[in-house]
Amino acid sequence: MDALAQRFVQDTLRNHCNAVLLERLPELGLPDAWLVGGCLFQTVWNLLEGQPPGARIRDYDIFYFDGTDLSEATETAVNLRARQVFGGLGVQLELKNQARVHTWYPAYFGRPCPPLGNACEGVNRFLVGSTSVGLRQSGGTVQVHAPHGLEDLYRGLLRANPRVDHGPLYGSKARDYQARWPWLQLAD
Repeated sequence: MDALAQRFVQDTLRNHCNAVLLERLPELGLPDAWLVGGCLFQTVWNLLEGQPPGARIRDYDIFYFDGTDLSEATETAVNLRARQVFGGLGVQLELKNQARVHTWYPAYFGRPCPPLGNACEGVNRFLVGSTSVGLRQSGGTVQVHAPHGLEDLYRGLLRANPRVDHGPLYGSKARDYQARWPWLQLAD
């Protein structure tokens, strides 16, 4: 793991909720499970701004990949179980089975999405490249998934993900981030 990835792990785990979620995530027994997105990159932005690590974080996301059951009912049951395991944290938690994304994506985004092959492929499709990040525990070590690297994240640069063509939605998301962290800059 390079120095920036090590810094990313250290920074994100300064958020108590991230640390607990990552440590206890294996208790759910979910295949290919990752702590992803806003709870990670927003923790970094908070620290860069001198704010408490958990400030302005709206929710905490976990992606997993279970191709054996694509039902919404099972995903709902997974979320209920997670709320029992992590209820004491007092945060909004959302778990999404990335194996079933292609079943709801067209209705939500108005365009098709090919079936994904693992949880990280869901992270790879985040609208803002610098926010495409995930962490998981594996064999006693923390793994980092950052397909666009971590440099833009630490520079506060927002860049459209070239793998996902959702221009207006990207713009809306970038403006929302800039409203909460005004120092962020559009790289496009």
